[in-house]
Amino acid sequence: MGEKIFGTDGIRGRANKEPITAEVALRVGMATGLHFRKSEERCRVVIGKDTRLSGYMLEPAITAGFASVGMDPILVGPLPTPAVAMLTRSLRAAVGVMITASHNPHQDNGIKIFGPDGYKLSDKVTAAIERRMAADMRPDLAVPNELGRARRLDDAQGRYVEYVKQSFPKELRLDGLKIVVDCANGAAYRVAPEILWELGADVISVGDQPNGLNINENCGSTCAKTLRSQVLLQEADFGIAFDGDADRLLVCDENGGIVDGDQIIGLIARQWLHKDILKGGGVAVTVMSNLGLEKYLASLGLALVRTPVGDRHVAACMRDRGFNLGGEQSGHIILGEHGTTGDGLVAGLQVLAAIVEAGRATSDVCRVFEPLPQVAQSVGFNGSSPLKDVSVRQAIATAEDRLRGMGRLLVRKSGTEPMIRIMAEGEDQKLVGDVVNDIAETLRAAA
Repeated sequence: MGEKIFGTDGIRGRANKEPITAEVALRVGMATGLHFRKSEERCRVVIGKDTRLSGYMLEPAITAGFASVGMDPILVGPLPTPAVAMLTRSLRAAVGVMITASHNPHQDNGIKIFGPDGYKLSDKVTAAIERRMAADMRPDLAVPNELGRARRLDDAQGRYVEYVKQSFPKELRLDGLKIVVDCANGAAYRVAPEILWELGADVISVGDQPNGLNINENCGSTCAKTLRSQVLLQEADFGIAFDGDADRLLVCDENGGIVDGDQIIGLIARQWLHKDILKGGGVAVTVMSNLGLEKYLASLGLALVRTPVGDRHVAACMRDRGFNLGGEQSGHIILGEHGTTGDGLVAGLQVLAAIVEAGRATSDVCRVFEPLPQVAQSVGFNGSSPLKDVSVRQAIATAEDRLRGMGRLLVRKSGTEPMIRIMAEGEDQKLVGDVVNDIAETLRAAA
């Protein structure tokens, strides 16, 4: 247990193989509980999950870990990740846990942890938890009469539904809008259709029949094809898709056009600026966001600050800079006026509010800037990262020389999967595509 297990977004891996085993989950619960436990009072921990079969293994294990050190687990069942963050603050819990692998297939699972403020843990805190996990925790276990008591929160879903609905302008309704919602057979399969229907929309729901094995399978925010086809088939005004834990979204217009996170950030920034809601004079995004967004925000007099990939880095930047808007091109949108982490439903309602207020088609409202050509590829690998290979480093250096002054290149190891991510953008689409293909081919040869 001496090696690092926390990555870009918590702990993630193949279910029933380290680090995603019942034994590790037990120790995560024990170590996290000991880190956040207060000797002078009983402490709560909120535990949620998505719809993966392996959640039935991990939930009781991590629950036992927290109970063994005297914390009281509150189980909320399948709910979006942002619901766990919200409930952690609302219930005055010392910590919140979401069992999910986000957009990954059902074979994977993971553990995301929130502090009492509803924010994801810093590297410093996760390192402290890992040190506890590597140590002997037996002397710190609770005595028999101080063990934790686990209980289920029956109205957790209703609390989150009302929380999300309150983020939508009270004077607006979704009456007359036909909306396709793709729930990815994941954590939002109940709450997303309910919220949109209660706000007045005509809702067509897909990806809402989870069986433990079909989460993110040919559906959700990572499968735009399904959302697009349903919007066109149903002649809908708007389409929205979530990933497995609903902390990110993808939007589709009435013509089948896909609206990514950069366009959504630009739209919300403009709306909030005009309503005097935007704070800090800027927006936080990651290194993946398109240069077109940067130019568009500059035209509004707004700064764009880039962070490493991962919404927790975006959230940290927002707090440091006093921003209340940030996000990722992939659709993680953090709205500081409404929450502490990415929330696909809340972000989706902000987009819908802009459409209703404008009284125009989704395609007209949601394309706020012209993106620069951008090409991305992912290359899988086994064993150690091929980024240290001499041929790969030379290919990257050559690509940087070719793009110098005409674009930018980003090559990085994924923090959640055994993948190397390659992204390049610039004015010349052929050049951008060529440099990405060259690096990808070199990586495959070296992997």
